[in-house]
Amino acid sequence: MNSWLLLNSGKGDAAFNMALDEALLAALPGLQKPVLRFYGWTEPAATFGYFQKYADVAAATRLRPLIRRPTGGGIVPHDADWTYTAAFPPGHEWHALKAEESYRRIHDWLRLAFAELQVETEVAPGGQKSLPGQCFAGHEKFDLLWRGKKMAGAAQRRNQLGLLIQGSVQPPPLPLARFDWENAMRLAAEKQFSVAWTDFSPAAALRQSANALAREKYSQPSHNQQR
Repeated sequence: MNSWLLLNSGKGDAAFNMALDEALLAALPGLQKPVLRFYGWTEPAATFGYFQKYADVAAATRLRPLIRRPTGGGIVPHDADWTYTAAFPPGHEWHALKAEESYRRIHDWLRLAFAELQVETEVAPGGQKSLPGQCFAGHEKFDLLWRGKKMAGAAQRRNQLGLLIQGSVQPPPLPLARFDWENAMRLAAEKQFSVAWTDFSPAAALRQSANALAREKYSQPSHNQQR
């Protein structure tokens, strides 16, 4: 069995949610175990890819605040979406994957989780033209689709510290509870990847790092409007 860490951090504001993910990425070499994090939002917001131009993002959505992610990708609206982070330390097999393969694998995991809930989804074999910079208008290759429409996308960052995948699920209009989806994600990982879960409570130093990043980086125009 593979030992993975499970963190349900509850709802946070957009700056803190991005900060905690960066702090998790920095902690991976010490943790030496993958981390699956579930979290939500205290207010509507939008995050956007690290390399996007702020002026383009601000013109494309009325959502505020606008927070630059530590990962790539396009604009993602947040409010009632189901968000998660999967983080893998250096040396783990996921860290060694090419970006396209880790993107396909994360959405195949989601597909298996929804199958546990008797919801049929598919991993997109190809792309469909979308609005510039917006993640959920159209779809990309290996996004997760429900009835032909994108319901889940993700953004990645891979460096010497590990692999960070930030994912968002726009749940379909079905009687599904987020709690059941989270359970299905855990169960699918147990079946597909032979995972044994351990509840994870971040150390004080990690929490302090996240709070500092939220305050000094992700809530600052100097970061969010840097390009």
